[in-house]
Amino acid sequence: MAGMSSMFRRGGRRTEKAEAGVPGAQRLVTLIRKPGCHLCDDAQEVVARVCDELGVVWEQKDISTDEELYRAYWEQIPVVLVDGAQHTFWRVNEERLRKALT
Repeated sequence: MAGMSSMFRRGGRRTEKAEAGVPGAQRLVTLIRKPGCHLCDDAQEVVARVCDELGVVWEQKDISTDEELYRAYWEQIPVVLVDGAQHTFWRVNEERLRKALT
């Protein structure tokens, strides 16, 4: 994995607070999506709800504007990364995401 962006490495780095189980402490959820994708819209609702509830920062990235993301994930969108590691794709399970973040 040399030269690979840390965003794509499994087991992204975590802070001491995150390792201690403090909800939302320095966690980052990334939703990789594309325009016009109904599964992406559904995933966004789940990600927003869980992250807002737990105080976790989340972001969206659009594969249609990022060639590296497109090459990596075009068959799997929506994709959810937690701290840079792939958590899930296609459908986001709210309880599983919540458990991963707490």
